[in-house]
Amino acid sequence: MVDANEQSSTHVLMSEMGLTSGDVARRLKTVGLRPEDYANIAAIKPLVQPEAEPLATAFFDYLAAVDPSRTIASNRSIAERARRLKTEHIFAMVCGEYEGNYVEQRLELALLYAKAGLELPLFLGAFHHLLEAIGRIVMKPQTQDPLKGFESFMSLEKVAFFDVGIMVDAMVFERERVIGLQQQAIRELSTPVLQIRERLLLLPIIGVIDTHRARLVTESLLRSIRTNRAKVVVMDVTGVATIDSKVANHLIQTVTAAKLMGASVIVTGLSADVAQSLVALGIDLTKLNTVGDLEGGMEEAEAMLGYRVAWADGRPPRAVLPSPKPIA
Repeated sequence: MVDANEQSSTHVLMSEMGLTSGDVARRLKTVGLRPEDYANIAAIKPLVQPEAEPLATAFFDYLAAVDPSRTIASNRSIAERARRLKTEHIFAMVCGEYEGNYVEQRLELALLYAKAGLELPLFLGAFHHLLEAIGRIVMKPQTQDPLKGFESFMSLEKVAFFDVGIMVDAMVFERERVIGLQQQAIRELSTPVLQIRERLLLLPIIGVIDTHRARLVTESLLRSIRTNRAKVVVMDVTGVATIDSKVANHLIQTVTAAKLMGASVIVTGLSADVAQSLVALGIDLTKLNTVGDLEGGMEEAEAMLGYRVAWADGRPPRAVLPSPKPIA
């Protein structure tokens, strides 16, 4: 049975995949499941269901034998749940009901395989091995009429292809979803916008900047300006070794967009090589407020916001560079 949390996950997955009742009906039609197939499957139900648990065991034994270093059995809780679900799967394959709960159970098992990192080729190989075992069970009693046993097995194989189609689609979908979340996390880590003080943000940029990353920088910065109601942003490029003309122009556009949202941008840490490259490329830097290093940029930003930093022992405030009138 599917508990409430598992049912919720499968419902969400069905919705995200667009797996509607109409799509399920189309999939059943695609594998060619006909009324006579249901009759054939009902005939072998007494043969298959008593063997559901041994068949499930054989499925996971095959996985362990083929690739022991990556088997589901390495995680006891996942292994126990997977074995239970696989037994239920084999039991349900010969029940003749392949919509609703049946599809949800296939999705639940697919999510578990995806969570365990089961590779598709290994899954398909194990499933094929499972079908071979079921085929022997179905064919063994049919010594007098082997054609009848073969027809029954072919009917069940249609259900198997229906199952594989749903489960492979779900495993691929879940893998792509996880990859997308990982990529989003990496993008956020690569473009962090830090709030240093009230109305003051710091955007440190490290590594190679291409057009795509420059666009992410802009999106992240503008979003943070709005969220934090920032007035001054210090953009530090000390860790950037080179900037081409496209990226430079994009950063200038970022500064302009920030100004339109009411925030001033101070660019710090331009290296000599980067500065010379930008001059050689003919990039107009007059729109940028640049300061040599991060410390100087922070001092100017604090002055613009009206902050004065004093030593705890009573020494006078540190000197700051001349700056525009403090921002209200």
